[in-house]
Amino acid sequence: MRTIIAIAGILFVVLLWVLPAEATAKIVTAKIDLSEQTMRVYVNGKVWHSWSVSTARRGYRTPVGTFRPTRMHKRYFSRKYNGAPMPYSVFFYKGYAIHGTNVIKRLGAPASHGCVRLHPRNAKRLFSLIKSHGPSNAKIVIVK
Repeated sequence: MRTIIAIAGILFVVLLWVLPAEATAKIVTAKIDLSEQTMRVYVNGKVWHSWSVSTARRGYRTPVGTFRPTRMHKRYFSRKYNGAPMPYSVFFYKGYAIHGTNVIKRLGAPASHGCVRLHPRNAKRLFSLIKSHGPSNAKIVIVK
């Protein structure tokens, strides 16, 4: 009988620890509009941020659709484009990512090989939001 009570007590404590974390998780959505070259970040459906981005320039493409983060790196360097820095990378489809750029003067116009470029400060904010609420609670929506 004591064993059953002890197990029930442990389960109760575990549930109290796990359930609040699930209840506080929020859905983070990054919606990128290719025609406007903007990203709006929503948390539980409310706009938290609106930023200029750079997506694919002529001859390249940024994939359109709804994606989930597949991996995240605070510091990353392109394996395909001469080790270009990609700070606060959120990869969402194959080698495509949302990441910071040091070419901030081009934000608001197509300039990339297909990734979604952000000001490094904004890339850090997005990265932190996704990390704190969990990649499984995040989605990336890219529209024309």
